[in-house]
Amino acid sequence: MRGRIVLIALLLFINLFLLIRLIWSDQGIFAYLELKNRYDVLQQKIDGVDGKSLDLSQEIRKLKSDKGYQEKIVRERMNFVKKDELLYIFPEENTNPRGEGVDEQEN
Repeated sequence: MRGRIVLIALLLFINLFLLIRLIWSDQGIFAYLELKNRYDVLQQKIDGVDGKSLDLSQEIRKLKSDKGYQEKIVRERMNFVKKDELLYIFPEENTNPRGEGVDEQEN
C-alpha cells in the first residue's frame, strides 16, 4: 500500500513538473504564443512588401514600354515642359510667403 502511495505521489510530481514546464519554460505555451505573434507581424510586413514590389514592377514595365506614361512622369516629377509652354510653380500652402516671419524674428 505504501509503495502505491509513493508511486502516485511520484507520478503527480512528474505531471506537475511537466505542466509547469509546458506553460512557463522557454519552449512553453507563452513562448509559442509570442513567436506566433511575431510570425504574424512579419508575415503582414512581407505581404506589404510584396504588394509594393508588384506595384513597382508594374510601374517599371510602364516606364519601359509606354512613351505617354514616361512623358507624364517626367513632366510631373522633373517639371519639364514642351517647346513654347510655360511652367507655373506655386508655393506649397504650409510655407510662409516672402516677408512674413521677418518681423517676428527681430522682436
